[in-house]
Amino acid sequence: MTIRLKPVDAVIIGFGWSGALLAEALSAAGLSVLALERGKFHDTAENFPPSRAPDELRYAVRHDLVVKPAENTLTFRNRVDQTALPVRAWGSFLPASGAGGGGVHWNGQTWRFRPSDFVLKTTIIERYGKNFLAPDLTIEDWGVTYAELEPYYDRFEYLCGISGKAGNLGGKIQPGGNPFEGARSRDYPTPPLTMPYAPALFADAARECGYHPFPQPAANLSQAYTNPLGVTLGACSYCGFCERFGCGNYAKASPQTTVMPILRRRPNFSLRTECLVLAITHDGKGGKARGVTYTDESGQVFFQPAEIVLLCAYTFENIRLLLLSGIGTPYDPGSGRGVVGRNYSYQTTSSVQLGFADKRLNPFIGAGALGMVVDDWNGEHYDHGPLGFIGGAYLAALAINGRPILNHPVPPGTPRWGAGWKRAVAKSYLRTTRLLASGSSLSHRGAYCDLDPTYRDRFGRPLLRLTFDFHPNDLRMSDFVTARLAKIARMMRPDWLAVEKREAPYSIVPYQSTHNVGGAVIGGDPATSVVNPYLQSWDLDNLFIIGASAFPQNPSYNPTGTVAALALRAAEAIIHRYLRAPGPLA
Repeated sequence: MTIRLKPVDAVIIGFGWSGALLAEALSAAGLSVLALERGKFHDTAENFPPSRAPDELRYAVRHDLVVKPAENTLTFRNRVDQTALPVRAWGSFLPASGAGGGGVHWNGQTWRFRPSDFVLKTTIIERYGKNFLAPDLTIEDWGVTYAELEPYYDRFEYLCGISGKAGNLGGKIQPGGNPFEGARSRDYPTPPLTMPYAPALFADAARECGYHPFPQPAANLSQAYTNPLGVTLGACSYCGFCERFGCGNYAKASPQTTVMPILRRRPNFSLRTECLVLAITHDGKGGKARGVTYTDESGQVFFQPAEIVLLCAYTFENIRLLLLSGIGTPYDPGSGRGVVGRNYSYQTTSSVQLGFADKRLNPFIGAGALGMVVDDWNGEHYDHGPLGFIGGAYLAALAINGRPILNHPVPPGTPRWGAGWKRAVAKSYLRTTRLLASGSSLSHRGAYCDLDPTYRDRFGRPLLRLTFDFHPNDLRMSDFVTARLAKIARMMRPDWLAVEKREAPYSIVPYQSTHNVGGAVIGGDPATSVVNPYLQSWDLDNLFIIGASAFPQNPSYNPTGTVAALALRAAEAIIHRYLRAPGPLA
């Protein structure tokens, strides 16, 4: 039997960064807000004390903060003529589970997308002509501009205390920052982290190549900071346990360290964990969302009525819940029609590993977003006309970690096991680093998500099916930027280097990036988008779909800063426009 609960003003599905930001804004405006999270409760003091948080086996190997595939997974194939099979162990990406979502175990790389990213299709056509785009690329403009999002980027950076150096203040280029970034209204709230040896060598080599290195913007704070809500964060200790870990030092911005201390004191906010939403109940297209059906850890099923429904889960779960709930038209790759599941994209990464005989790089000194970056070959600020591709990548030397279980760098030609391998690891550990190219991924007709016709979860619901392979455009782009990365690597004068290119077919086995985006994309046309520029559903005006599922294609940067900016803009539109006159905002 389904138990009907007392109505609330707003129910939030998923309590990661976007859910937490919306909960704070809406509860501050006086709304009764309930957040439902499928995973367990996590709090910094209780779950990540410094004595237990740096547990590589628990978090990095066994993925304690990641959803268990036995509980919730998807199926995968590269092409429509293949049979998709279930993912039994996470590899290429790591969907989070628990209060705080991916904001708990993220690295903290906090980017703003460039102005051209939001009008990519228009930019390409104006510069190179319509025929420059491959016919199967489905890229779209966002319907919102960088200038419109800039105040919300700024608000998120000051909420988190992001450490960095501005490169463009009000249109004036600033020495030491990123000269290619969009104009910002003020500098970062805290200065950059202190650079260790490997990123410093990378920066020197990049300058010798004529490039413009700058410090990675980081949610790992360089100094103590009190945010506008009155919550204080500490300074990073460079322990190297950010990626896949919660921060016990309160030095990494997360929902727990920035907004949860405030939310927990508000009587009009509540969080229910270990509650899996099964479906969104609604009247049909043009009607209203009425609430959500969910089950708790005991198996009891509840119906939660709400005036506003906010879908803030991870990209894949946002898409799946829309499909399971019959909201929006599913995408058909054959005809190209439909919107839900359309424009899925990923990220195109590559790397160069290099080692030295006479330099001790000390990789154990690290943080999730500690490093130097080059943006000279990113986005649309260089001429793609002669190159035959669009997009680009940021090139970086990031000192993330030197954790001993998973970090065994060795030069090419080393035996894969035995005494020779052990000697090589012992010799190379302190003297090896890896440079990264984090590249864009363009949406195309054959990359999409739908419901699997064969495999189901324990509730009898179809699993989500992912169909994806790298587009030739992205592989050409990756080859180009990887060659520039290798040029910087050689300028660092290593004793050996190994280039690791990205090639097709895409494999879901090795880790690459958790930056899965699209499938419920933003736009100004209901024929090609699921949500309008305020992340409001075209079909149900009291349903808002928040997260990276809104990205029409994936720029090279990590998505969190843009997810947060879009969420804050949506929250403001709900409070100041929708509540005063419920209905379509665009």
